[in-house]
Amino acid sequence: MSPDLTPAPIAAALDLSAYASDLEPFSDATAAVARITELYDQSASILRSAFIAFSHGEDDAPDTAGAVYPYLAMSVDRAGLHHDSRLPYGVLLEPGFYGITLTRPDLFHSYWLEQIGLLLAHHPGPVLVGRSRRPIPLPYVIEDAVADLGEDKLRRLLDVFTLPDLQFTDDVIANGESLPEPSVPRPLALFTAERTDYSLNRLHHYTGTAPTHFQRFVLFTNYQRYVDEFVAIGRAAVAQGGEYDAFVEPGDLVSRHGAPAPEHRGGLPQMPAYHLCRPDGDGITLINIGVGPSNAKTITDHVAVLRPHCWLMVGHCAGLRRTQRLGDYVLAHGYVRADHVLDDDLPVWIPVPPIAEVQVALQEATVKVTGVADSELKTRLRTGTVATVDNRNWELRFNTLFRQLNMSRSIAVDMESATIAANGFRFRVPYGTLLCVSDKPLHGELKLRGMARAFYRERVSQHLLVGIETMKKLRHDGVERLHSRKLRGFDEPPFR
Repeated sequence: MSPDLTPAPIAAALDLSAYASDLEPFSDATAAVARITELYDQSASILRSAFIAFSHGEDDAPDTAGAVYPYLAMSVDRAGLHHDSRLPYGVLLEPGFYGITLTRPDLFHSYWLEQIGLLLAHHPGPVLVGRSRRPIPLPYVIEDAVADLGEDKLRRLLDVFTLPDLQFTDDVIANGESLPEPSVPRPLALFTAERTDYSLNRLHHYTGTAPTHFQRFVLFTNYQRYVDEFVAIGRAAVAQGGEYDAFVEPGDLVSRHGAPAPEHRGGLPQMPAYHLCRPDGDGITLINIGVGPSNAKTITDHVAVLRPHCWLMVGHCAGLRRTQRLGDYVLAHGYVRADHVLDDDLPVWIPVPPIAEVQVALQEATVKVTGVADSELKTRLRTGTVATVDNRNWELRFNTLFRQLNMSRSIAVDMESATIAANGFRFRVPYGTLLCVSDKPLHGELKLRGMARAFYRERVSQHLLVGIETMKKLRHDGVERLHSRKLRGFDEPPFR
C-alpha cells in the first residue's frame, strides 16, 4: 500500500497486514461499493465451487483460502476530523485507523453507499477496500451445507471449510465495551461481518422469511389478532396498487398486485414476520414475538443488524390506575426494567430515554386515527412509566411487587416493552411503545374470556392503524431526524 494513504503516525502504530490485504483507495462511494460487492461475490463463488467438489467426493481437498470477507477501512489525522457537533453519525470522532469486515452486498448496498458517502463528504478520504483476513464460514453462503451430511462427511467438512466461530461473533462493539488500542483498528460499524451473518441466518429461522424482505420500519406485537389485522391490511394495500409493491408472509409467500394470492403450507415459525414492502425498503414489517422478554431480546438482537430506521412495540398491557379503562392507550416515556434478560449487556443503571420524534409521532398518529384530541385525548391516552416483568403471573406476587410499582409511578405492566426499548438504545435503533390496556387486575378486571373478546373487537384494528400511521409519519418527516445523538456515545463507530 502506498504510504500516502495513511498518516505516518497511524501507519507506524498499526500493522495493516494483520487485518487486510490488497487494499485499494476509493474517493467515490459507488466505486467503493462496487469493489466490495466484487470481492464478496468472488469469495462466495469460491465457497460454492469448493462445496460442489466436496459433495461430489473429489479426492483433492478444494482450495478455499481466498474465500474471505471484504474489508473497508479509512484513516484520518487530527487535521482531517469533522467538528460539526450536530451530526449524530457519518463522522470519525478521533484520529486513527478505522476498519470493518462486510457481508451480503445484496442487502446492504444502499446502506453502504449512504455511509461511505458521508465519510467521504466529511473527511479528506480516501476509503480503502480490500480482502480481510477473516474467512467466510460455509453455512453463511450455503445455508443447507451440513443438512444432509453423514458423520464421516461432516468430520471431513470441518477440515476443509470454515464454520462459524463464536470467538469472532459478539456484541463488544455495540455494547460500547471495546477500548481503543493504538495497535487495533477502531470499528467503522457496530457489527462485524460474522456477527451480521449470524443474525441474518437466525432471522430466517425465527421468522420464516428471508432477510431480503425485511423493511426498515418494524412493528412488534404480542397478539395474533394484530397479525390477522395486518395481513388483511397488507393484502388489501398490495391489491389496490400504489406505494407498496408486495406483501410477504412466512414461508416467503409473496403477494403482488394483479397476481393470485399464494397458497399457505405448513405451520408457523416461532416469531412469524409479515412484510408490507416498498421498492425502497422503507415499508413496514410486523413480527409477532409472542409473550415474554426472552423472545423480545432474541428477535431485536437479530433485526438490529439490518439497521432499521425505527421499531415500535404495539401490544397489550395491564393498566395499573383506577381511572384507566379497557382500550385506553399507554404511551411509554420511561421503563422499569424488571425483565432481566439484558442486565449483562445493558445494566439497569443505564437510563433508556424516550425518543422525542417517536413520541410526538405516536401521539399525533393517535389523534389522527381516533379523532380524539386536546383535553379528551388525555382521557384515552396516558403517558407514563411501563414496568416490564419476566413473570407472566406477576399478579400472584403482587404483595412483593406493590412497592416497586407504586414507587416507580408505573401506569402499566407488560413483558416486552422495556426489552425492546432497551435493545433499541443499545443498538442505536430509534424506539417507542404504544400499548393498549386489556385488563386491570389490581381493580378486579382480569383478562377473562368474555371481556377479551369485546375488547379485541373494538380496539385491535384502531391500535394497529396508529402504529402504521406513526411509521408513515416518521418516514414522511425524514429518517435522518430519527437517528438522534442521544443514542450515541462519545466514542462511536461512524456508521449509524
